[in-house]
Amino acid sequence: MNGGRRRSLFSFSYVFASFFGAAMIALAFGYFNYKYSQYKFINFKETILYTKSRLFEPEADRYIVVVYSSHMGDIDRALRKLKEKNPVLAIDLYQKRREREKNVVYATAGTNTLLKIIHRFHIREVPSYFMIEKQNENGLYKQASKIYLLEVQ
Repeated sequence: MNGGRRRSLFSFSYVFASFFGAAMIALAFGYFNYKYSQYKFINFKETILYTKSRLFEPEADRYIVVVYSSHMGDIDRALRKLKEKNPVLAIDLYQKRREREKNVVYATAGTNTLLKIIHRFHIREVPSYFMIEKQNENGLYKQASKIYLLEVQ
């Protein structure tokens, strides 16, 4: 007959290989989930922002988003260096509407929308700023940098 040792389905090597495979899949899923959750998205078709005279519609491929409160101080001085590099989308939490300037779009929104933006991007202090980049033609932008604290004097 068969003189060799018979292997069962639950032997150590089968269990170890199955566990190792499942662990690798879980690690890969966790890594990609972490990478995609690290930077957030904003869709300007769903998130309505207001300028002084109209709704905000993004025109540039990249924006520096500044979340600030006009009640706290002079934001214009702080924006001088930022607006030289890229267009700035300045979102005022105090909801004061201002006219657009060269390379700066001042915007605001309703309280619920502002809270969603703060929550989505994990804004802890104001004024803060970060970069967003266009992902597709449907108004979807992705966060492209960390969130930095803006120095206001």
